[in-house]
Amino acid sequence: RMLQVKLIVTGDDFGYCPRRNQGIVDCFLAGAVSNVSLLVNGSAAADAAKLARRHNIPIGLHANLSEGSPVCEVLKTNSSLLNQDGFFHGKMGFRTALSKGLLNMSEVKQELKAQVELFHELTGHLPPHMDGHQHVHVLPEVRHVFAEVLEEYGIKYTRVPVEPGLHKCDWLPPSLMEFYLGVEKDSFNTVDVFTSHGIRWPDIYIGLTTMGKNMSVSNIWSAINSAITEFTSKAPSPADPTPQSRTVTIELMVHPGYPSVPPIGGCGEGPDDFSQSWERLHELQTLINPELQSHYRTRNIQLCSFKDL
Repeated sequence: RMLQVKLIVTGDDFGYCPRRNQGIVDCFLAGAVSNVSLLVNGSAAADAAKLARRHNIPIGLHANLSEGSPVCEVLKTNSSLLNQDGFFHGKMGFRTALSKGLLNMSEVKQELKAQVELFHELTGHLPPHMDGHQHVHVLPEVRHVFAEVLEEYGIKYTRVPVEPGLHKCDWLPPSLMEFYLGVEKDSFNTVDVFTSHGIRWPDIYIGLTTMGKNMSVSNIWSAINSAITEFTSKAPSPADPTPQSRTVTIELMVHPGYPSVPPIGGCGEGPDDFSQSWERLHELQTLINPELQSHYRTRNIQLCSFKDL
C-alpha cells in the first residue's frame, strides 16, 4: 500500500522585497510552492498581501524578532528588543541577549501580538500557521510566549525545525552545523510546550540542509525519501498499528526569489547578503525544475498548505 504524503512547500520571507515577492509568486504559479510565510515588518509586506489575495496563495505569519524594526509603535523607540542602532539584535545577537537575560518577555509578547494584528489588517484574516524568522520561536522563554500568543488567537499550526538526517550532512560548514544543532536542541525542548498549548505541526520538517546553494533536486528528493523511511520505520503505536496506511505530512522550508537590489528590501535596514546572493535564484530554479515535479507525482506526493491539513 502506498503511503499518502502531503507536502507543504513554504516560501519564507514573503514581503522582504518586491523581487522576493515576485520569485515566490512565480514559484507558486508554477506549482512549486504551495504556502507562504509573511514578514509583516518586511519593506514589501503590503504588496505581498495583495499578491497573495490576487493569486489565492495560502499565507501564514513569519514572526520576526531578530531582523529590522518592530511593528509595535510603543517598542520602536525604547525596548529591550532593540540594539543601540534602534533595530532588532540580529540572528545571533538576539540569542546572545536572550542568554544574558536582557530581553523582556512581555515586550516579546507585545511585538508578537502586534505582528498577528498587522497580518490580520493586511490579509483580512488571522494566520492559519505562524512560525519564527531565523527560528526564534523555539528559543528558551520565547517558546512559552509564542505558544501563548498562538493559543490566544486560535492559530493551530507552527513549525518545529527538527530535520531527520541533519547529522549525516558532513558537507555543511562547522559554523552552520553548530547553529543547526542549536536549533534542533531548542526544537526538542519546545515540543512539550507547544503540545500543552494544543499547537500542531507537520510530522516531518525539511529545509535546513536544502537551503541556498545546498539545494538540488536530488538533495530535496533524498531528504524527503530518508525522512519518510525513518518516519514509517518507527515502531507503530497501539493507536496506529498500520503506519503505512496513513497520511504523512511534511513541511519543506524554502527561500526562493530574485536577488534583492539594495537599497530596496529588508525589514528596515536594507537587504542582507543572503538576499542579494545568487542562492535565492538557485532555489527558485531548482524548485520549478520539472524533474522535481515529476518525482512528486510518481511518489504520490500531494502539495498542499496548512489550511488543507
